[in-house]
Amino acid sequence: MPYTDGDLAAKLADEAGKILLSVRASGLFGGKALGKAGDQTANQFLCLALREQRPDDGLLSEEEKDSAERLAKSRVWIVDPVDGTREYGEERSDWAVHVGMAVDGVPVLGAVALPGHGQVLRSDQPGKMPAAPERLRMVVSRTRPAREATGVAEAIGAELVPMGSAGAKAMAILRGEADIYLHSGGQYEWDSCAPAAVALGWGLHVSRIDGSPLVYNREDVYMPDLLICRKEHAEMVLHEVQAFL
Repeated sequence: MPYTDGDLAAKLADEAGKILLSVRASGLFGGKALGKAGDQTANQFLCLALREQRPDDGLLSEEEKDSAERLAKSRVWIVDPVDGTREYGEERSDWAVHVGMAVDGVPVLGAVALPGHGQVLRSDQPGKMPAAPERLRMVVSRTRPAREATGVAEAIGAELVPMGSAGAKAMAILRGEADIYLHSGGQYEWDSCAPAAVALGWGLHVSRIDGSPLVYNREDVYMPDLLICRKEHAEMVLHEVQAFL
């Protein structure tokens, strides 16, 4: 039976995650070589599988040479074989595999695998999130927290939660480990397409930090900033971040 788009995204993310765990467990690579081996192996699997299963769709991957052909496509798969290569190489759990799809620029479908947690979160199978605590929690970069994020956290009295990959940060909200993900340090389309799709599918607020929508499959794949949070906190965060723009 052919895979639905949702099942295909989840299958690919899950299998790529298993491949990455096997590469790491082999003990054949260390340091930066492990990250490179993982990226290349997972990317080859994802791109070959997508071209086999969805030959008429466009494709954009962090680890694949970009092609202008995708710009003429309505449906484009946007993947990141290892989001959080550093964390993967350090044998941490806060890294992810992203398999997302944008239709006419909108992130409509995605799956984010968290292999370190044995979990795949899907846009088409939303779950129930626990209630937010009295003191909100904001996920930020482990190594370079953005000025806007730390400033907003201070303004609203939120606790900072350092974490690795963009996918891990976004999924931390769904997993009940955080409430706000505000990023302003610059990313690329593959960093956020799948997490944005999953967050939208679960009923969260997703936007740029000026409140405008995230738009994908552009010629320039750089994306300066984003906000993912519970809908009830969006207006407050968007208001506070204006002081830092």
